[in-house]
Amino acid sequence: MPEFLDLHSRTSKVLRAVAEGAMQRHGLHLGQNHLLAALWEQDGRTPGEVAATLNVTTPTVVKMATRMTTAGLLTRRRDDKDNRLVRLWLTDAGRALQEPIEAERHLMEEQITAGLTDAEREHLLSALAKIHDSASDLLSRPISADPAGA
Repeated sequence: MPEFLDLHSRTSKVLRAVAEGAMQRHGLHLGQNHLLAALWEQDGRTPGEVAATLNVTTPTVVKMATRMTTAGLLTRRRDDKDNRLVRLWLTDAGRALQEPIEAERHLMEEQITAGLTDAEREHLLSALAKIHDSASDLLSRPISADPAGA
């Protein structure tokens, strides 16, 4: 396996395990925090809108929303203008998680990057943003032997 992909895969698995433990402390499964964050940013989104924001499928969001509705973190309501649409709305309990979840994520980031200088942290974020953009582009076109995609 190529060196970057191998290291990224191993790093992603460790980071996922750390994040899963952190979210469990707040009664969430990993991923549910991202759905909450999408609604903290704009409450009342449809499952399809949330799915597009999170780059997951709509059925994934619907399944997650079902669990989170049962847990009292959000409600589902029909759209006022288009009865075919369902919108997801935060409950008070879902809103109350914003501060502790964001604080937990900030603390995790600080601890994970504690061994980096400020410059290294900036370079890492810049490089990861570029890698994210390149990988996102590959979702819309096949991998090509030509890096320009021709």
